[in-house]
Amino acid sequence: MTPLDQKINTHFPGLVVRKDLVKTVKGNAIVPTYVLEYLLGQYCATNDEPTIQTGIETVREILRKHYVHRNVAGLVRSNMKVKGRYKVIDKVSVDLNDKKDVYEAQFANLGIKQVLVDSGTVKKHPKLLVSGVWCIADLEYEFTEDKNASPWVLSTLKPIQLSHFDFDGYLEARKQFSIDEWMDLLLQSIGLNPEMFGRRSKLTQLIRLIPFCERNYNLIELGPKGTGKSHIYSEFSPHGILISGGEVSVPKLFVNNSSGKIGLVGYWDCVAFDEFAGKQKRVDKALVDIMKNYMANKSFSRGVETLGAEASMVFVGNTQHTVPYMLKHSDLFCELPDKFYDSAFLDRIHFYIPGWEVDIIRGEMFSNGYGFVVDYLAEILRSLRNHDYSDRYREHFTLSSDISTRDRDGINKTFSGLMKILFPHGGATREDIEELLRFSIEGRKRVKDQLMRIDATYSEVRFAYFAREQETGNKGQEKLVCTLEEEEYPGSYHKTVASDQPGAASDERASEPSAPTPLPPAPSLTEGHLTFQENQKGLSFDALLGPYLRGAAVITVTDPYIRLFYQVRNFMEFLETVVKHKAPDEEVSVHLVTTEDEFKGEQQKAHFEKMQAAASPVGVNFTWEFDGTGTLHARHIVTDHGWKISLDRGLDIFQHYEMNDAFAFTNRLQQYRPCKAFEITYIRQEENGVDPG
Repeated sequence: MTPLDQKINTHFPGLVVRKDLVKTVKGNAIVPTYVLEYLLGQYCATNDEPTIQTGIETVREILRKHYVHRNVAGLVRSNMKVKGRYKVIDKVSVDLNDKKDVYEAQFANLGIKQVLVDSGTVKKHPKLLVSGVWCIADLEYEFTEDKNASPWVLSTLKPIQLSHFDFDGYLEARKQFSIDEWMDLLLQSIGLNPEMFGRRSKLTQLIRLIPFCERNYNLIELGPKGTGKSHIYSEFSPHGILISGGEVSVPKLFVNNSSGKIGLVGYWDCVAFDEFAGKQKRVDKALVDIMKNYMANKSFSRGVETLGAEASMVFVGNTQHTVPYMLKHSDLFCELPDKFYDSAFLDRIHFYIPGWEVDIIRGEMFSNGYGFVVDYLAEILRSLRNHDYSDRYREHFTLSSDISTRDRDGINKTFSGLMKILFPHGGATREDIEELLRFSIEGRKRVKDQLMRIDATYSEVRFAYFAREQETGNKGQEKLVCTLEEEEYPGSYHKTVASDQPGAASDERASEPSAPTPLPPAPSLTEGHLTFQENQKGLSFDALLGPYLRGAAVITVTDPYIRLFYQVRNFMEFLETVVKHKAPDEEVSVHLVTTEDEFKGEQQKAHFEKMQAAASPVGVNFTWEFDGTGTLHARHIVTDHGWKISLDRGLDIFQHYEMNDAFAFTNRLQQYRPCKAFEITYIRQEENGVDPG
């Protein structure tokens, strides 16, 4: 146990759990993390190993006996008939039967409906009426001759969440931790290993918590697949709901005009839209309009009546292109559905999480340390919604007068949320406050900068702040804030796409070069045939292939022998060559045709999948196929801009070398490796790889 874990157990006894235990007990139970951690918090909230092991077995027994799997629902119902009473863990939803004037519950996994629920239970837990809540319930079976009566009787129902917590005790315990320790504790609480994250990356992860502690907070995160964008919103809190698929109706989200029933925003603290990106998604224009009003004014109209709600809105989706590609050809919102690709809608977004900065989740990134039982932290964050920390920076800093009211609101809400998460007790230093303020400004600036690319009517804003002189309180030196993409790709970042459209206002920034780092001119390429001797050195893919790959948008590699690890590594180095010889803001598709390994085909596919995941963020779309004809022998590379490179040995041109020696130059640089005897032929073709005819 680390010193931090010991400290956590000392100051939060009974409120923390070892995070690796969730995987240990989950098995094939399809239940949210907060349900499992609720049970673990009852029996395993300790650092005593024997108690933990006993608690694990207890939780497993509870899940075995009481969690209802859909495939055994019939057996459970039969047991209930025999025993007359049974305790179950299931997702319960409630509807009002207006014909009988009663509330009726439906158990999702158990598959039973029309279970009578008293109005007091519904009044106490209104979320039962919307999408359902995970509960521990006692059910009774009483058969009746009345065909209209259900034999199922609900005896007790308890939502799986903490019944109470000590907020003052939480604040007092927070004072015992430094800011670094506290950030690590929070990261462990959401299941991540803090050692795998830098300071900025930790802040990015914690931004995802703000919708739970800040009312009416609008957040968007777009980035590559597999970065854990939706995990927090589906698993972290019983007060949030994740809408899969990104499609939802106006009645479900806001209000049903026919019944008067309020939608999701009236019952949940956070409503998240998963898979929000995708230009082909069908979107109701009326939904976009009502969302714009709600996100700006915290209210929506139902006929002549205006209703208010506090739910935060989160939009998460995947990007298909690299950042430099999007900046050169469109903007950072380009993946959104057309109806949501609306400057008025996007202007309501308070913070844009740069999803491309978030690492793809790997096994070593999960924590096995101690963190809060997530339900406890969820309740703490919910109670913080009643507080406002947005003015905590004004003692030390003031925002530039150039920043509009809407920009200012976005910055203030993000800053308030970060302060609630990191400094709920106060105690932040001037340096801490400045760090959070700069990060808050950057997230809103990312939104506004893209809006200026989309809509030429938006004027340029100077995102800056002033440090107050400590002695006088007067404005000190102006401090500008830049996004990380702005510093990395200055040439294409300020290109105004909208200005290229007819009738759009001109913008002198559009004339700036769009390529951030132009490649040097390619050497003159010629057809020819080259022969190399065994043990010859000084050769590399960069020298042999690089000039002929430059400028290609599609590259097809045919090589039947990309099977074994060293062969796959050769191909990875080929992809490195492709990356080196393409512009940062362009993308290249590389397709491999090979044969499947008869004995280690699964391992071969796993290697390809890893390469695919690694290549995508750097602008290479790698795909592969297995030739099943048994006639594939030729080895060559074909580009769509007119070159065919024939290789008698394929990419296997180097003699054996020690791959695991990080200090050997043969491992690091190809030109120091002795090669095998091989030949290479360069053939000029027509564009798109078609032989001239």
